[in-house]
Amino acid sequence: MLSNSLIELDRAHLVHPVASYRGHEKAGVRVIASGAGATVTDAAGRQLVDGFAGLWCVNAGYGQQSLIDAATRQMQELPYATGYFGLGSEPAIRLAAALAERAPGDLNHVYFTLGGSDAVDSTIRFIRYYWLAKGQPQRDQFISIEQGYHGSSTVGSGLTALPAFHAGFGVPFDWQHKIPSHYAYRNPVGNDADAIIAASLAALDAKIAEIGGPERVAAFYAEPIQGSGGVLVPPDGWMKAMCDRCRSLGILFVADEVITGFGRTGPLFACTDDGVVPDMMTTAKGLTSGYVPMGAVFLSDAVYDTIADAAGSSAVGHGYTYSAHPVSAAVGLAALRLYEDSLLANGARAGARLMAGLHALRDHPLVGDVRGRGMLAAIELVVDKERKTPLPAAAEPSRRIFDRAWNNGLVIRAFANGVLGYAPPLCCTDDDIDAILERTAQTLDQTLDDPDVRRAMR
Repeated sequence: MLSNSLIELDRAHLVHPVASYRGHEKAGVRVIASGAGATVTDAAGRQLVDGFAGLWCVNAGYGQQSLIDAATRQMQELPYATGYFGLGSEPAIRLAAALAERAPGDLNHVYFTLGGSDAVDSTIRFIRYYWLAKGQPQRDQFISIEQGYHGSSTVGSGLTALPAFHAGFGVPFDWQHKIPSHYAYRNPVGNDADAIIAASLAALDAKIAEIGGPERVAAFYAEPIQGSGGVLVPPDGWMKAMCDRCRSLGILFVADEVITGFGRTGPLFACTDDGVVPDMMTTAKGLTSGYVPMGAVFLSDAVYDTIADAAGSSAVGHGYTYSAHPVSAAVGLAALRLYEDSLLANGARAGARLMAGLHALRDHPLVGDVRGRGMLAAIELVVDKERKTPLPAAAEPSRRIFDRAWNNGLVIRAFANGVLGYAPPLCCTDDDIDAILERTAQTLDQTLDDPDVRRAMR
């Protein structure tokens, strides 16, 4: 059982990420005590299906013995090795080679980080170095997409385009620019794929012109699916069209696969389905299934060679103490084997069942949109389907929907605008998926009975 002393210790000392500090102090912590498969158990003994895989990351599910054994063996044999001074460890070397072999195109060089945010920061440093090496220092402007997420570090949060990550922090910087999202459900041009792609290309061209032309632009960042923006799925062909336009203008294209990588949308990397070979690609989360911290930046041959040739015998001054950590790398290798042995295939089957079940909820009075790909999905709730009117702020969608789902035995992501996000572990059984769907329907019915929602519907 959860003791009051643990709650008080949390209130007094633990600063939680992306939280209302005073709100959290008032509500108190919910402690997750254990996990197995797609299920977690809280400190009070309540079992819940984790429909969000921790934070989009426990792709393999909880309690995977092969991952635990890999970490244990590596800790016993060599718990740490630096990558500085020309040193290294076997797990890191083998993981880099395995990832490069499976990555799209010529993304043959891998720089390891601790997670997604510092992976994005690393791309910015590499890109700056690249353009200086190319003799084009004026290419110092970066473009990303509204409602996109690229981490919460000081620089990455400026590429992120969500208000909560900007307020009070003095970002974005004046060299960080945004274009509108493809957001099909609420796109001003409608939901026609060709129209959305054309509008996004036009917006990119306009932003480039506003900045001063392509010779000023260093890079463009895009997620194959915008995760933290509300699981916004672009139309087929969107990623390739944007990549091709950047390439024609000499602008580096960075694919942020921190959420979508490692089977989340079906294949190991979403870029594979999109037919895209970016100049750089960031990953994290599913890389180790969240068991230990690790991220990675993939660099194309052209980017890597430009940096390496420019540096010559001098060091490229970018590094982290825990880059290429041997324990994380050992877990990453074990996770990769698990994905390819069974989990990618199981995730594809489970994802099809999840999407079919969510689409079956379209007739619910509150469901305005259902979207997703593989084991990454969302339902967007509205109080008026014709006008697409969001749930009212008075209904506190983020807090109340999360609480209802939790009390129904389900963990989901409840966004403030009334979007329910799903990213279950790839190990889900049919029973796990059916439980997610049944508990979602129950949560929707309870939300329909919310007095604030009822008033908005009238």
